[in-house]
Amino acid sequence: MSEGPILPPERYTVVVRGLVVMCSIGIRRGERDRPQRVRVSVELTATAQAAFPGEDRRRVINYEKVVAAVRQIAASGHIDLCEGFAARICDACFADPRVGHIRVEVEKLDIFADAEAVGAILERDRPD
Repeated sequence: MSEGPILPPERYTVVVRGLVVMCSIGIRRGERDRPQRVRVSVELTATAQAAFPGEDRRRVINYEKVVAAVRQIAASGHIDLCEGFAARICDACFADPRVGHIRVEVEKLDIFADAEAVGAILERDRPD
């Protein structure tokens, strides 16, 4: 008897895409003196145990909390590197035990006139 194809497990991901915040970020003196526009995108993939919640709003990964965390981190004081900003976002998002994987993009928008953005991408799996 032939078994059917093995299907990949269902994945549930919540996104915050293109959130622009003002932030004191960068290692140059001029960047320390004035806030600049930073675009943040976050993808949160649920653990295998946190099944797709369907219409049960009590079981969703709450993107409003993600937005609030990004805004709070941006307002909390100077950050030297985009990588550090991304790491702090990851730490905040892993407070939700349903989050198994995170991808964070942090981009400074006004560094080079001929580039849309510069920044860093950080991906992390939930620590064991």
